[in-house]
Formats: sequence, C-alpha cells, structure tokens
Amino acid sequence: MGERTILITGASAGIGAALARECAGRGHDLILTARREGPLLALAEELTAKHGVAANVVPADLAEPGAPAALVEAVAARGLSVDGLINNAGFSRTTGFLDTDPADHAAMIRVMLTAPVELSRLLLPGMIEGGWGRVLNVASLAGQMPATGGDTLYGPIKSFLIKASQGLWLETQGTGVHVTALCPGYTYTEFHDVNGSREQVSSAYPAWMWMEADRVARIGWDAVEANQPRVTPGFANNVLAALGGMLPDALALRMVGGHARRLDRL
Repeated sequence: MGERTILITGASAGIGAALARECAGRGHDLILTARREGPLLALAEELTAKHGVAANVVPADLAEPGAPAALVEAVAARGLSVDGLINNAGFSRTTGFLDTDPADHAAMIRVMLTAPVELSRLLLPGMIEGGWGRVLNVASLAGQMPATGGDTLYGPIKSFLIKASQGLWLETQGTGVHVTALCPGYTYTEFHDVNGSREQVSSAYPAWMWMEADRVARIGWDAVEANQPRVTPGFANNVLAALGGMLPDALALRMVGGHARRLDRL
C-alpha cells in the first residue's frame, strides 16, 4: 500500500484516468470518483494489479448540490484519509449561451467551480494539520486566453480556477501543502467527443498542437510536487498562453482570427 492517498474527481477517463495512472505509478493509493462506476472499477483493478496500490472507488455526481460534502462523508465512512486532491471533473457545452439549457450551465458551475472550492475547503485543513498535501486543479489554456463565444462559460470558469489556485498556493506556503493549476491545451481524450466538437477541432488544428493525456498528467504531477502555482504543458500552449496574457483581448482575438471561437473548447 502507498504512503499517501490521492482523491481524483472525473477519474473515469481522459486526463483524470491518466493522473490516476501517474499517481499509482509513483506509489500513491487512490480514491477514484466520477459518475460512471464501471470504468472506475476497471481502472481500479488495473492499477492495483500493476502497481500494488489500493484503489478505492466512490461514485459521485458533482453536478448534484451537496455532492462534495457527501463525497467527503462517504470517504470518511470507509475509514480513508485524503492526503491529496485532484480536481479534474469537467465538461462543456458548445451551443452558445442562449441556446444552452440553464440546467447545463448550473451543472457546469457546480462541477468545475463550486465542487473544487468546496472539496478544497473540506480537505485542506486535514492536509495542513498533517504537514503534507497536494492539490492539483485541472484548469485549461482556455482560462488564459481572451474570452470567446460558443462555450461561453468554460473559459471564465477555468480562469477562476487558475486564480483560486494561485491564491491557495500563497496561503499554504510553509505548511507542506502544494497547490498547482494545470492548464492543458488540446489533449487527446473523449472530451471533444462528448461535447460534439471532435470533427471541428480535429480539422481546425494540426497534430503538433495536440498532446497525449499521459504526458499532461506527468507534467502536472511533477509541477505539484515542485509546488509550481501554474503549469501549461507544451511549447505551443505556452506560446498561446503568453499571447493571451500579454495582448489586449481585441488584438489577441484578431491575431487568432477565424479560430478564436474554438479556443474556448480546450
């Protein structure tokens, strides 16, 4: 069994599953949560067999009000402690602000903004008391780029997550707790299949702009171990992040031209 236990939300696929594999490979026990229990059980079996770590499955739908507190209670009821937290769960809608069901907007806010805040507030005291903790918030390059239309709330939510991570990084200095915002760009996962933009983004962006989920996970966990407040994997993504951060929104949008609308789907 590992010395530390990491709770990962949205662990059933994509970057979340890649982070689970990365943490297990480094000897950490895991608590895996997502809506879909089947993929979680399969991943837990894989990681235990390959790395000999304990991989506990606690299904939860973070879109439900009160889900973060219920998840923490369920973890405690199993006698498990949480040494690290990866806030990875997320999804998007690309139909535009007025054409998206308000219930979907509310769910996005709960899953990607409210849940990371609540889980961090619930779990950080124990980490600080124990003198060791890791919080990795999976944000996005979209949170560093100018605002765009289409998936209107996604970029602002990720921008919030970046700023909140930086604030927590400042507050936890000297406690043994490390906080990092991971800001990947285009990554090969099922994310774009779920939101229906796979064909569009695949034709719009060349292969050299895309990254593999396992590399993103490795860079992200290296960054949180090193206590970096923010990391943006990949040369192309770093260039885009610099572009988004240094130029006025209107100029940056003109420079990225016809692809500006798609940048919020990273």
